[in-house]
Order: sequence, then structure tokens, then C-alpha cells
Amino acid sequence: MQGMVVSGLPLVSWIEAGQTCSARWRSEWGSPPPTRVAIANDSMTADAAYRLACAGTALLWRGDFQNARQLLNAMAKRADRNPPKPGSSLAEAFHFHRQAQSRRARILGMLLVTLDDGYAVRLRRAPDMRLACTEAYGLGEGRALVSLRELLGLIGAHEWRKKGLEIAALGGRIHPHYGVFSPIRGEYVGLVAEAPLPSHTRAFDIGTGTGVLAAVLARRGVSHIVATDQDPRALTCARENLVRLGLTDRVEVVQADLFPEGRAQLVVCNPPWVPARPSSPIEQAIYDPESRMLRGFLNGLAAHLEPGGEGWLLLSDLAEHLGLRPRVELLAAFEKAGLSVIGKIDVRPNHPRASDQADPLHAARAAELTSLWRLGVR
Repeated sequence: MQGMVVSGLPLVSWIEAGQTCSARWRSEWGSPPPTRVAIANDSMTADAAYRLACAGTALLWRGDFQNARQLLNAMAKRADRNPPKPGSSLAEAFHFHRQAQSRRARILGMLLVTLDDGYAVRLRRAPDMRLACTEAYGLGEGRALVSLRELLGLIGAHEWRKKGLEIAALGGRIHPHYGVFSPIRGEYVGLVAEAPLPSHTRAFDIGTGTGVLAAVLARRGVSHIVATDQDPRALTCARENLVRLGLTDRVEVVQADLFPEGRAQLVVCNPPWVPARPSSPIEQAIYDPESRMLRGFLNGLAAHLEPGGEGWLLLSDLAEHLGLRPRVELLAAFEKAGLSVIGKIDVRPNHPRASDQADPLHAARAAELTSLWRLGVR
């Protein structure tokens, strides 16, 4: 059962071998602590695990680690047997798709493992996950429970952070940190690398994330870039990437809610593209409730542009094809903010989902364009 909160994290209790046990609950995905916990091991079948998870019982694994991974895959296959309803429109299909994703994540998040102090996982054939956990969570503070699915995500993020992602426009690699949006969709980076610069003197990169766009501007010869973000993980990630790339003399990373102080000849922003509520903190780089960041950028842009300067808005039109934000609404937001469109550069995404006809949102993804809107003050 759920108990008190210790060190800012809820305490979960369960019965094991006739004794009451407890541990803190960790969830970077914002999942609530389980209220019922059962012990599971290698003898548990996938059908039994899936039934218990669907009913809201968390399964604390005490068997072989690799068997737990196999069980999680088997549970995922069972969850995928119930695809989302098609919906009478793309907007309705999107909402059904999100509901199905949320249900799937909830069910698969019910398979738990114990992290001992220092993030050791004391299961047979368990890999050493101490560094991956430390990168995501910080220093360990006692025993904790975490979903196996989240733990595997931490391992994947650690591998991406270690090897990095080659960015053609940089002639170098970007190393994304856990919880920081990775520039795997490189088409928007290419737009920033190709659009005509209004000036080489001073630029702002709003919501810098990994720092990739600030780095591209520096590589293009912009002499001073101020890159902002609110997220401490993003700030650390951007700073480390700029050190690796040797660009700290050109790029200053500061913590700010959108804009830094002052004005610039160029202000770049790549906000979340879909106006919907994120179901977890990890999704905040993708979903922007009521287009808050987009509107905040547009409404503050004129006050931070030098005369004759440009604001570059990087935005997919996927939301338009899904019926979530019509083009007329976007254009009205430009006008309300006192902005005019100087030009627009489009590119068609080439990610795998754009050609996956089994995707319930295929029609919208196949029509999607990513655009760099060049905005000026009216």
C-alpha cells in the first residue's frame, strides 16, 4: 500500500515472505506509486502477469533479469492486441491513439524491480546500471522501486549519451542526456543550417535542449549566441555538448523562461509541435498544452528583436493535419503578436512513421511538412 513521503518521494509498502517491506517510489514518467504489490518470479506466465497488471496490481520481480525483459515483451504483445479505435476524424483518432498509449504505458509500467542504495540491481544476469541511473536520477539515496520499462529507457538513454548522434550540419556529434529531446529528426536542424542569416552578430536560441541549434548557428559564423532553457538537465546537456564542440567562446547558456535579457538580430525557437497535454514529464518536449510555449515565443518576440531582425519559428504542420491547430489560428497568432511572415522554408520529414501505413495517424504523418517561418516585426 502507499504510505508516507520520504525525501520527496512516496514510500511504497508490500508483504514479502511474511514481512512488511518498504522502499521509495521513483518515476521519471510521473506514474503514481502502486497501491497493490505482488511478488513475481520466473514461474509467472505472461497471461497471469498481464491480467494482474490490467487490474492495477504491480509485480515486483524476484527472478532472472533477462526473463523479466522477456516477460515485459510478452506483456507488450498482449497490450498491442487491442489497437486504438479508428475515430471518425484524425483529431478523434489522435485522442484514441493517446488513450491507448497511456493505457499501454500504465500496464507495462506495472513490472517493477528494486534499486538498492547506489542503484545496484541484485537480480541474476542483471547488467550494471549504476552509471545510467546516476546520470538520470543523481546520487542514490537508499532503496527504491522503479518500473522495468523506465529502467530500460534509462539504459537506452545512457547509450545515446555515450555514443552521441552525428549531425551533418555540425560536422560533429550531439550527446543527448536522459530527459532532453534528442535531435533525431534532423530536418529542422537542416533548415537552420540553410536559411539565409539576417546577421552574424547576435542570436538567441530559445529552449535550446541539447544545444544543437545554437551550435549550428555558431558553426555558421554567428559571433554571439545566447541559448536559454528552464530545465536543469537541458542546461547541463547543452553546456557539455558545446564544450565538446569547442564552441563555448561563441555560445552562452543561461537559465531563463523563454527569452534572455536584451535584443538580437536573430531569435530561433523550436517549440513542442503538438498542442496536447503530455502524459508524463518526458513528453514535454513533444506536447505543448494549448500551444503555451508557441504563444509565449510569438508574443514576446517583437520585444526581443533588433530593428530589421528575424524570428525563426521551427514548426511541423502535423497539428494542422490532425485538426488540433488550424493554419488560420497560427496566422492569427502571428498577427496578434505584431509579426509578419518574411518567408517560409519547408521540408518533408523522412522518419519511418511517415511511411508506416499501419500507423493510425498515417494520413496526417504522410502529409506532414516541417517549416522554418521567417518572422519580422510589422
